[in-house]
Amino acid sequence: MFRARRIWVTAATVLAVAGGMSGSAQAAPPSDAGSFTATATADDGTLPPGWRITGKGSARQLVWRSGTRVPMGDARVEFHAGSRLLGVPAPAKDGRTFRLGLGAVAPEQLDDLQVLAAGRRLDVAGDNSASGSGRSEAAARPAVPLPAGAIDPGKAGTYRTTTGEYTLNSVRLPGYPQPIEMKAVVVAPKGATGKRPLALFLHGRHYTCYTPGTEDITGDWPCPTGTKSVPSYRGYLRDQQLLASQGYVTVSISANGINAQDAEAEDAGAQARSSLVRLHLAHWADWSAHPRTAPAVVRNAPPADLSRVLLIGHSRGGEGVNRAAMDSLYPPPAAQDGYRGPVRWKIRGTVLIGPTIFGQNPVADVPSVTILPGCDGDVSDLQGEVYVDGTRGVSKGTALHSAVYVEGADHNFFNTEWTPGQAQAPAEDDFYDDPDQRDAVCSPGAATRLTADQQHKVGSTYIATAARLFVAGDDRARELLDGSGRRAPSADPARVLTHAVGANRGAGFLPDGHVTVSGGRLCSAVDPDPAVACLGPDTKGGSPHFASWETAKEVGRRALALRWSAAGSAVTVRPDKPVSLGGAKSLALRVIVPPNSTGTQLDVSLTDTAGHRATLGRVRVDGLPGTERTASYWAREVRVPLTAASHAGLDLKHVKSLVLTPRSRSGQAWLMDAWGWRPGTPAATAAPLPRVDIGRLTVKEGDSGVRTYRVPVRVSGRGNGQVRLYVADPATGRATSRLVTVRPGGHDIDVPVKVEGNTRFDYGSQHDIFVKAVHGAVIGAHRGGVTAENDDPMPTFTVTPVADRVAEGQPLTWKVTLSTPADVELNPSFIVQPVATGPELSTLDVDPQWLGENSGEEPAPERPLSKVTGLFLWTSVPAGRAGTEISLPTIKDQVTEQPESVRFVAVDENGNPQSGGPELTGTVLDAS
Repeated sequence: MFRARRIWVTAATVLAVAGGMSGSAQAAPPSDAGSFTATATADDGTLPPGWRITGKGSARQLVWRSGTRVPMGDARVEFHAGSRLLGVPAPAKDGRTFRLGLGAVAPEQLDDLQVLAAGRRLDVAGDNSASGSGRSEAAARPAVPLPAGAIDPGKAGTYRTTTGEYTLNSVRLPGYPQPIEMKAVVVAPKGATGKRPLALFLHGRHYTCYTPGTEDITGDWPCPTGTKSVPSYRGYLRDQQLLASQGYVTVSISANGINAQDAEAEDAGAQARSSLVRLHLAHWADWSAHPRTAPAVVRNAPPADLSRVLLIGHSRGGEGVNRAAMDSLYPPPAAQDGYRGPVRWKIRGTVLIGPTIFGQNPVADVPSVTILPGCDGDVSDLQGEVYVDGTRGVSKGTALHSAVYVEGADHNFFNTEWTPGQAQAPAEDDFYDDPDQRDAVCSPGAATRLTADQQHKVGSTYIATAARLFVAGDDRARELLDGSGRRAPSADPARVLTHAVGANRGAGFLPDGHVTVSGGRLCSAVDPDPAVACLGPDTKGGSPHFASWETAKEVGRRALALRWSAAGSAVTVRPDKPVSLGGAKSLALRVIVPPNSTGTQLDVSLTDTAGHRATLGRVRVDGLPGTERTASYWAREVRVPLTAASHAGLDLKHVKSLVLTPRSRSGQAWLMDAWGWRPGTPAATAAPLPRVDIGRLTVKEGDSGVRTYRVPVRVSGRGNGQVRLYVADPATGRATSRLVTVRPGGHDIDVPVKVEGNTRFDYGSQHDIFVKAVHGAVIGAHRGGVTAENDDPMPTFTVTPVADRVAEGQPLTWKVTLSTPADVELNPSFIVQPVATGPELSTLDVDPQWLGENSGEEPAPERPLSKVTGLFLWTSVPAGRAGTEISLPTIKDQVTEQPESVRFVAVDENGNPQSGGPELTGTVLDAS
C-alpha cells in the first residue's frame, strides 16, 4: 500500500457544519466534535492529521475523517487545495468519513487542504465561515417595519380543505440503482368549482430513515427493517393548507430515494429531481384526462388546471424544480432523463427556498421567487441569489426574478418535518448555537432570530404571494416581491426585504465587460486574487452575490466597488453604448453596504450624450444585521424618480453615464446593477433557445501511442446563443475560458483531449470542462469531460535493512525498492505493530518531533510504540526513481536498558496491516 506521509499540525476541534453524504452540509453540535483534523498541509506537501491517501491505481482516494458524525443536508461537501476545487467526496456509512477519487492529482499537489460546504470551513475549529472566525460582536438592531402592501396573500382564503395521500409504483431513474418512490400528500380546496391551478412542492436533501423512539437517523434506501422513512414531504402541510384555502390544488412529493443515492451524481441529483417532478405532473395530466384512473384523494379534489402550475422547491428541491422548469421548455438528453413523455403542463413560476444551484444555470424566462434565509446554516453562502443575478442578459428579461431575504431564518424550519418539536423523526436547528461563540444575529434568543413558527409563516406567506402574482396574475402582489419596500403583514414580526431583476425593468448599467469606471473599481465576484476580488480575505462574512462556482476565477461576474474617506468623491460608470431609459419612471439600483452599517448616502446623477447632467436624488442604504457567520453582504434595492432628468432637459433615451457621489463621511459600497424601472408585470414567454449538456467519457490510457478523444457535448433546441466555456488543466486545476457561440446540432464546443499510452504506472488523468450561459442559451448538465484511467499495475516493493541494529541516538534505516519505476511519486507506508519477543522501543526512545509529526501524540507518559494510535512510517519514492530510504530517529538517554526492538508492517488500501506484506524490524542498543 502506498500512502502519503503526514506531519502533525496542532489538532483543532472540528466544527462540523458538513453533510453526512456527498454534497451535503448542515451544522452539527460543537460539543460532540472530536480533535482529529488540522488546517493545511505542511510545507513539504505532506498531509495533516485527519487526511490520508488510500487505494491503488484508479482506486486511489483522498480521505478525510471528521471528529464527529456530520448531518445530512443540501450544500455540497467539497475538498479544496487552496483555491483549487479538487472535487466532491463520497460519504461513508459512518457519516464521518469522506472519500474523493484523486485521478491524476499527485500527493505533492495537495497543498493547503480544506473541507468546505457552501463556503464554510468544516475542518477547522471555530472557523465557521469562509472569511473569519472568533466571537460574534455585532449588535442586533431593531428595524422600522416597512409599510404594508395593498394586499396580504398570507391570509387564509374562503375554502375549507381536504387532505390525503397517494402511492404509485416506484420508478427507476438513470444512474440510480434503487427504485425511487412515487409518493405524495395532496391538500385541496373543498367545494371549488372548475379547474384549479396546481402547486407542487419538492423537499430538499435530508435524512431518509429513522428508528422510532431513538435519535438514530440514516441516509439509507430502502429503509432497513425496523426503521421508518422520514416523511419530509409532509413538512409543507401548512403552506399547502393556505394555498388550498385560496383555491389551489397542492401536492407535495417524496424524494428520499434520490436523496439517498445522489452522492455519485455529477449534478448532485438535479436531473433526477426534475424527472421525478415531471413524472408526477404526467400522472396529474393523465388523471385530468381520465379522472376515474386517479387515486381517491385526487378524485375527491377539484380537477387540476395543468396550464397553471407553480413549482415550489426547498434546498436541493429548489434546484430540482428549476431544472424541471428548464426541461419542460427545453427537453434534456433522453439517456439522462427518467421522463420521456410529452409536456402537458405549463409552469408559470417557481418558488425556491434556501436553494442550491450548483450548476448556476437558472431558467431566465420562467418567473421565480428565491427565499434567502439570513441564518442559513446549511446552504450558508445563500447561493440561491444566482437565480436572480444569473438571469441578467441571458434571454428576454421580461420574467420577474425576485430575492426575498428573511432576517433571522434558518434553513430547516421552512419544513416542519425538519423542525425540532414538530417533526416525527429527529430534527435540528441547522444554525447551531455554541455557548463559547454565540452569534449576535442568529443564535436562539437573539433579537433578530425567528422562532420556528414565525419562520414557517413567512414561508407560507411568500409562497402564496408568488402564486398570487405568477399564477393568478394579480399585479398588486408584485410590490411585495420586486424591491418596492412593502411588506405582507401576515409575515410579521419577521423583517423581510426584497430586490429583483426583470419584469418591466428596461435597459441598465451592469458592471460587466462593457463598461468603464472612474473613481471606483470593477471588482471580481469570484477571484482568489485579493487585489481584484470584491471582498477581501479578511472580510467578516460573505455575499450571496459572490457565491463561488466550479472555478477559482470567473470571467464577467463583477460589481462596482466604491470606497471613500470623504464626502463628494464621485464614481462614474460609462457603458460602451448609450443606455435608453425612455418610458421608465425611476432608476432602480441594487447596492451592497457592509453589514451593521447605517447612513450610507449616495447622490445619483445621469449624463446624456449631449453633455446634459441631472442629479436625480439621494438614496440611503443601511446594512443588514450580520456577523462573520452570515452572508449579509446583500444588495438593497433603492430607487430615484426620473422626474428631475426630464426637468433638466436630459435625453433619457441616450444616457451616457451614471454618477454616484457619496455624501456620508466615509464608507464602502458595491453597485450590483442599475435599471430603468416602471410598474407592471409583463407576461413572460420563453424564447426558443439552444440547450447545452456536457457529458463525460471514460477511457483506458492504453500501452502506446497517442489517442485523441473529445468531450461529449450535446446542443439541442433552436437558435444561436453564447456560452462561456471553462477548460481545466488536469495538472494544476486552473481553468482557461473562452466565449463560444453554440447552435443546435453543432460542434462549436470542441475540446480534444490527448491521451498518451504507456506501460508505467500513473494515476490516470481527468480533463474537466464547465459551461455557463451568457446570452441566448440555457445550460442543462454544466460539467463533464474525459477521464483517462490508468491500466498499468502499481509497482510492488521490497524492504532491505541499511542499519537495523544501531546504538541509541542513531537512526534505524531501511531501503525501499520498487519492482519498477512509476511515472508518479509513490508513498510506501507502514504501521507500527507489537514486537514478537523482548522489550519494545518506547515513546521516550524516539525523537519527540518525529513522534508528533507521525502520530500527533506526545512522548509522555512513556508507552510502547505499538500503543500509539495511528503511528506510521512514511516515505516518498519520486517519479522515475526505483527506491529510497526510510528512517526512524532515536535519541540517547542516561538510562541503562536492554536491547529494544520495533516492528512496522506495510498497510493495505484501507490503512490496515497487510497480511504477508513487507516488514521493517530494527533493534536499538544501549549506548552506555
